[in-house]
Amino acid sequence: MMRTRVKICGITRVEDAEAVVHHGADALGLVFYEKSPRHVSHDQARSIAAAVSPFVSVVGLFVNADRRAINEVLERVPLGLLQFHGSEDNDSCNSFGLPFIKSIAMQDGIDVLSQMESYPDAAGFLLDTWQPATHGGGGETFDWQSVPEKSPSPLILAGGLSAANITEAVTSTHPYAVDVSSGVESKKGIKSAAKIAAFIEGVRRSDTSDSKQR
Repeated sequence: MMRTRVKICGITRVEDAEAVVHHGADALGLVFYEKSPRHVSHDQARSIAAAVSPFVSVVGLFVNADRRAINEVLERVPLGLLQFHGSEDNDSCNSFGLPFIKSIAMQDGIDVLSQMESYPDAAGFLLDTWQPATHGGGGETFDWQSVPEKSPSPLILAGGLSAANITEAVTSTHPYAVDVSSGVESKKGIKSAAKIAAFIEGVRRSDTSDSKQR
């Protein structure tokens, strides 16, 4: 049975990172985009990363950040993976010595496979709802029928996911991983341990159900 990986994004507190690890997520995301309500400082990020157990990936999210700003983060925070949500090109994303995933904003008329071909070095692609102001984290879904059946790298499904819809999301799209932020929050930037637990439990149930259907 293929297990769907889980990333909890927009972590701003050590206690939320501890809940992510405790309930079995595979990765957590730290947002270094200043316009986001989930933006973290270098000091916050270091404290959160220090609370993460081995084998849980710490992902840094950037939106059109300049090279110096990204390098400053990398000097201070032990990231294992980079996530780019802006108009960064493949060479730029691939120039920091870490694997990266590239977000694709799922708006009407987009040629998803063509977008993917522009990032041959991407370790994966995160499909998210088109949100030009916030670049994610808005709690809105997109049409899951637009998710391609095959892609050159693993697909990560994001955008408006929660415990209420995760079963349908996984069984409809069969992603490599799912990424959630607002769907496990009590308020913006503050995660709920109970919602994290319910979300991950929903993913595990979806995997079991999807395996039986196949």
